[in-house]
Order: sequence, then structure tokens, then C-alpha cells
Amino acid sequence: MRIDSHQHFWHYTPRDYRWISDTMAVLKQDFLPETLRNTLQRHDMQGTILVQACSDSRETQWLLEIAEKTDFVCAVTGWIDLLPPQLEQQLEALSHPLLRGFRHQVQDEVAPAQWLSNTGINRGIRQLQQRDYVYEILVTHQHLADAVQFAKRHDNYFLVLDHFGKPDLSLGAAHWAKHVAPLAAMPHVSCKLSGLLTEPRPAGVTLNDLLPYFDAALEIFGTERLMFGSDWPVCLLGESDEDPWSLCEQAIATLSSDEQAAIFGGNACAVYRLQETSNESAFAK
Repeated sequence: MRIDSHQHFWHYTPRDYRWISDTMAVLKQDFLPETLRNTLQRHDMQGTILVQACSDSRETQWLLEIAEKTDFVCAVTGWIDLLPPQLEQQLEALSHPLLRGFRHQVQDEVAPAQWLSNTGINRGIRQLQQRDYVYEILVTHQHLADAVQFAKRHDNYFLVLDHFGKPDLSLGAAHWAKHVAPLAAMPHVSCKLSGLLTEPRPAGVTLNDLLPYFDAALEIFGTERLMFGSDWPVCLLGESDEDPWSLCEQAIATLSSDEQAAIFGGNACAVYRLQETSNESAFAK
């Protein structure tokens, strides 16, 4: 199966999606399954992993309801408050066959480093890993070193770095590789090849200038710990003639068919246990 490991749905409200700024007008609308279906068909994607975009467990419940009714959604990465002493009870309440992981938008915290080192947060992460939940790390390049220490503390199950760790494109791929290499050195950490098209791009930086980031990721993570993600609909913020599917296909075109298949689905299937998913592919009918 070709899997998009990172996409979102939402009913847009300014209160719930405060990270959507006035410069992101295209995102200030509802994005639901039927809006994405044709795009998936066009790019020959058979399934997706639906990821939280709001720090509210009610959104997670809503995403799971959508996943139950949407044949191409294979798994959900949700959100949960990691701090309350009743975390176990909350996990029981959210428990669902399609819930395979959790994420928090650490990049939006006032002090991301403090959040990653918080004793209560780390206690909660240990509880998630004990239940075999994937945890997705969403930080920018500014806090990769903090993410390394976080990952060292939590090696009982898979961690996934979202969006390449959001590199500073003005500093180049070699600089990014140096700072993400300590994460890549840990075998329980994978990386999503997603998000590059919407990172701030210095004047003169072209699509071809983004390809070295894929090369560096392949060198330090290997083909077995990388997975394609579109970051739809956030990817719509890019130029109209750019799309993450084509960029990734171009970047890995010289790999073997097995290696390409791993990045475009096999690795996501393994990390998120998609072989256990009962949803039938939308395009296998």
C-alpha cells in the first residue's frame, strides 16, 4: 500500500486552530475526507494516517469517528493531556482500534525545551509507550537538541520526528543533518519526509535546493526509517505548481523499487501497525 503518513482534517474555527494565522487564508475553511479523496487517487495513495491539529481530546474523538467512516484512513495520531494524574483513565476513554499514536504541537509552546523536559510530561510519555502508542515529535530546528534528550529518555517504543524537524532552509542541508544526526542515531526514531514546501524559503531557494535534505535524511536515517507525508492541507500554502508527492518521488527516484515502496508506505505500515487496521482501502474496491 502507498500510504500518506501525515494529513489533517478539521472543521475550522479560529478558537480551536489558533496556529492558522491571517497569512494562511487558504486554511481557514473546513477540510474533510471527500476534499482529499481525489488528490489521493491522483497520486495513487491507498491509505493515510490522520494527525491531530488541535490540542483537544475532543478533536481526537472526532477524528476517530471520521476514521471509522472513511475507508482510506488507516490510523489516527491524536492528542491527549499528558499531565493529569487520571491519564490512564483518559487513555481508556479514548481507546480505539484505529488510534495508534499521539502528538502535541510542542513548537507552539512558549518554552518548548521546558515542555520536553517536564517531569509530568515525561511520565505521561512513558505511559503512552507502555501501551505501544507511537509518539510524534513536532519541534523546529531550534529545539532539535532538546528533542534528542527527550528521545533518549523514551526508547520503549517508536518515536517519529515530524516534518524533517522543520529545518532552517537558510542554513542548508549539511547544517540540518549535523543537528538531526543524534536523533537518527537512535533506532527507535523515524522521520517523516514532510513539510519542507511550507518552511520559510529564502529568496532564490528553488525546489532543487530542497533535494539535498532528502539525500541527507537517506544517509543518516536509511530507507527503513523514513516515511512520506503530504501534510495536506497545510501543503496548500506552497506554490500552486508544487506538491509534496512529486517532490518526494523526484528525491528518491534513484532508489530501488523496494526502497521507494518502504518510504511510500511500508515503513508507515510497520511503525503504525497498519496491518492490524480493518478499514478497507478506498481504491481497492
